[in-house]
Amino acid sequence: MRKAVDEGQGKGSCMDAVRIIAASRHGLAQARTVQDIVIEAWQAQALAEAVGSLLAISGPFEVRAKARRLGEAGGRSGAAVLCPVPRTYGPRAAQLSEVQDSKVALTDLCGLLAEVCEALVGVVCAAEEDGLYWTCVEAMDAADESRDRAAAILKQLLVRDRLHDHDPA
Repeated sequence: MRKAVDEGQGKGSCMDAVRIIAASRHGLAQARTVQDIVIEAWQAQALAEAVGSLLAISGPFEVRAKARRLGEAGGRSGAAVLCPVPRTYGPRAAQLSEVQDSKVALTDLCGLLAEVCEALVGVVCAAEEDGLYWTCVEAMDAADESRDRAAAILKQLLVRDRLHDHDPA
């Protein structure tokens, strides 16, 4: 599996969450149309769902319940209704094979979700169609909820590490 992670981002390859999050941040930064922004918002939500689900199964025991809730929150996004991800590539999240460093991945995921919310604000402000407006508002709510849940897991991991570092045993 390590070889698949190192070989890159091609279709069907597997990789670490940090690399996929970086690809999503790049995709969002390159998004120029409303459809591109909405697709990237959906990609980020799918990634939050995948990271949460993976951590719920194989992450540190004490964060598994919160990770499951992150996975559930990530699965809640109205953005896919108007602009589904092109089927030729599928969601980036499908390439996720591992979360090598939970703290880095969660920090980066929080950053991506914040950027998604900022990009969607621009779409909402310019929306001339009610359907697009409300879809983006729902997507912003979902991204914000996912970000809150990812931040809560990150906080719990940081507290755990501080307690572990100060434990004389």
